[in-house]
Amino acid sequence: MILGPTAVGKTKVSLEVADKLNGEIICADSRQIYRFMDIGTAKPELEQRRRIVHHLVDIKDPDEKFTAADFAREAKKIIPDLMARKKQPVVVGGTGLYIRALTQGFFKGPGADTKVREKLKKQAREKGKEFLHKKLSEIDPAAANKIHPNNLIRVIRALEVYELTGVPISRLQKNGDYQKKEFDFVKIGLNLRREKLYENIEKRVDQMMNQGLLKEVRKLKELGYSEDLAPLKTLGYKELFSHLRGDLSLPEAVDMIKKNTRNYAKRQLTWFKREDDITWFEAETKDMIPRIVEKFTKSP
Repeated sequence: MILGPTAVGKTKVSLEVADKLNGEIICADSRQIYRFMDIGTAKPELEQRRRIVHHLVDIKDPDEKFTAADFAREAKKIIPDLMARKKQPVVVGGTGLYIRALTQGFFKGPGADTKVREKLKKQAREKGKEFLHKKLSEIDPAAANKIHPNNLIRVIRALEVYELTGVPISRLQKNGDYQKKEFDFVKIGLNLRREKLYENIEKRVDQMMNQGLLKEVRKLKELGYSEDLAPLKTLGYKELFSHLRGDLSLPEAVDMIKKNTRNYAKRQLTWFKREDDITWFEAETKDMIPRIVEKFTKSP
């Protein structure tokens, strides 16, 4: 398993590792699963996907629902098949919730309640995301500390669980009935000096714009996909939809993408740093690939 923040170089490293281990890649990326979203998600190029098989890429349309639980369920089908064919599964991505779902599973919480969710969404529209996050911090400080105020989906879910059970979601998660461990994972984390990571982010966003990200967003709009869809309310897409609405100039939108991507990378690192079973490597270190390969081959 190779993880880390956006723009750290996971794709390049994973291709080299999979090649040396006779492996195939399972993408743990919550946006690369969607068709028509190629440039803005930094999806592996077709040539790379021909050289090394990639699973769970381009499997859903942007208006189709796909959750972390769905990812875990699909990945658990793929991994035994690869092992039976003597292929090394290499899980790669930066979506922490996907990785946690695969390696740890979820506690058995209450199902979704449409009325409760609609009430909370209405409060968010009328009073703002910060209002709901403050509400969460009052009833469940531990959960509020882990969930960013902008992550409205998770804030609403935490409030929903409390309203339905009367118990903070953090306590349910701590005491929950998690799944039995099915696979032994070797977790490899990639990181860079902050200045270098931010430089990579700046370059990547500029490259995406040169490759036609704005055209990709226009195409999604022409296909009839609403900017209110969850996959399109993410980095690169939400800012350019704001530009197309006339709310931001193009330079302002690009600057906003860079800023939001830097903030996202920080949140990813914060998430992964909570895990105590990750072996971290400084990306771009010369002897990194052989050491990662050795780590994989020495796994149980």
